[in-house]
Order: sequence, then structure tokens, then C-alpha cells
Amino acid sequence: MLLTVALVLLVLWVLGVFAFKITAGVIHILLVLALIVGLVQLFRGRRG
Repeated sequence: MLLTVALVLLVLWVLGVFAFKITAGVIHILLVLALIVGLVQLFRGRRG
């Protein structure tokens, strides 16, 4: 699930960089947040 969210944000970020210069910053911030969440989950390990 988290990988899917990160992939969607990555695609949106790439589109934002090339097509929508105004929203590129917001999408970039969301991508960085998704990467941080992914790293936290990776270091905590899977519980379940």
C-alpha cells in the first residue's frame, strides 16, 4: 500500500516538474513526506 502511494506521488511529482511549475513544490513536499514515512516503516519493521 505504501509503495503504491509513493509510486503515485513520484508520477505526480514528475508531471508537476515538467507540466505544472506552480504545483511542483507542493508535490515535491508530498513526495519527500512519503519517502520519510517509508523509511520510518522500513526501520520499524513490519508488524502483523
